[in-house]
Amino acid sequence: MAQTFILQNQDKLFFGKSKEWVDGYDANAVFKTPHKDEAVNQMFEITSKDYQQRVKVLACELDEKALPVIPGDIMPAPLPKAPKPPKAGEDLFAEATSDAQADDNDELTEELTFSADTPDEPAETQAKLV
Repeated sequence: MAQTFILQNQDKLFFGKSKEWVDGYDANAVFKTPHKDEAVNQMFEITSKDYQQRVKVLACELDEKALPVIPGDIMPAPLPKAPKPPKAGEDLFAEATSDAQADDNDELTEELTFSADTPDEPAETQAKLV
């Protein structure tokens, strides 16, 4: 069988094709290269951008579909699934407001009315306000 090289960090996650860390359960999403020097260069780039990453190069065999066969003992726990993106036409910023919230907002705007005419205050105070 042919051999390939993959990258794994200190959290047992694998470097993905989309330059994100993946759990490796989808072998098609894992970054792989047949050349060790390419893997080392990629490892150097990763650690240059984030000095806290501890990345190592691993050699793996390829299956009949040219995907890396990752041993089970180095696999991490599965990552939680990402939420699905909203459907086209949905308002991303719409917030559900109840009638009580709408009434509160109306009351606030009514209470926050100001007037420049203040007959009870001295002229000095009026000048400071303006």
